[in-house]
Amino acid sequence: MRVRFVDLADFRCYQAARLELPPGTTVIVGRNGQGKTSLLEAIAWGALGRSFRGVPDAALVRTGAERAIVRLGVEERTGRERLIEAELRAVGRNRVRVDKHPLTRTRDLLGALRVTVFAPDDLELVKGGPANRRTYLDDLLMAVTPRYAAVVTEYERVLRHRNALLRGGIRGPNARTTLDVFDEQLARAGTELVLGRLRLTSDLAPAADRAYRELAGDVARVDAVYVAEWAEGTPRADAAAIEAAFHAALERLRARETERGVTLVGPHRDEWRLQVDGFDSRTQASQGEQRTLALALRLAGHRAVTDAIDDEPVLLLDDVFSELDERRGNALVEKLAGGQTLVTTAGSLPETVQPAMRLRVVDGRVEGP
Repeated sequence: MRVRFVDLADFRCYQAARLELPPGTTVIVGRNGQGKTSLLEAIAWGALGRSFRGVPDAALVRTGAERAIVRLGVEERTGRERLIEAELRAVGRNRVRVDKHPLTRTRDLLGALRVTVFAPDDLELVKGGPANRRTYLDDLLMAVTPRYAAVVTEYERVLRHRNALLRGGIRGPNARTTLDVFDEQLARAGTELVLGRLRLTSDLAPAADRAYRELAGDVARVDAVYVAEWAEGTPRADAAAIEAAFHAALERLRARETERGVTLVGPHRDEWRLQVDGFDSRTQASQGEQRTLALALRLAGHRAVTDAIDDEPVLLLDDVFSELDERRGNALVEKLAGGQTLVTTAGSLPETVQPAMRLRVVDGRVEGP
């Protein structure tokens, strides 16, 4: 899978830009703040339907413009060509088309293009709170098995409605009946989501351990366990048992949830706990260990998607080498070699990076090759 071309209009700092990209490695150089990351962000939007930097779509529209246009030409391994077109509006709903067909839901975009993003903010996968790791797992789950996009969407929809009902107070039989319905829907979607996460992490944990050793060059051991306190002691592959545990937890906490006006139990509060040599990676690992583990998680995820779809996602490496020593930088390049790669940098790169094309970005303009 590769991106053949990128067309932008009024996206971030770009008034207009067009890139023709080769199959191999493209290096994008320039000083900070010139627009390098925005090029990767546009490509990633075409795969994810959102910014990997966590900003709202309105922030992607160039100041003074009403809309931004992202147009991507994608070539699959089979030779099939796809066209992804997105109109991101400063105000109002976006419009997205794939192969000229309008999409009614952004999640229908998943699968037209797959990318793996390595970025400095990945450190938050390790240092940050559980929400960062849940998002990582769910993004990967949807990339490996796109149908889980509907599961995640359904769970989040029911959770929003249930929280709104709890905030308003459970008064009278109608409200209690509605809460019972939401409990049933939440338990059903939540069980499917948890089962998907468990299946994913059963393979992902040993893959992250192997990737960490490859990058670090030592024998440190990485352990990862999915923690759902509400289902403790429940057989992990038993859907009926997990759903029953979810129902029991909702019933047990109903009074407290009603008092606080929020859902206190479920996969939206679960944790994927990471350890390096038996120590909590979030609080007891060194900065170097945390950064290496973050890279290992991305590398393991990239391999999981590659194995699942029998094709390699496009690699987007945003200034990741500035924080790595030479040995770890070279190790990362070696493990990533294979598919199309776009690398941004404000400085030097490992000697093992062999670009097919080099571009320079200056104040929202792309110069080169």
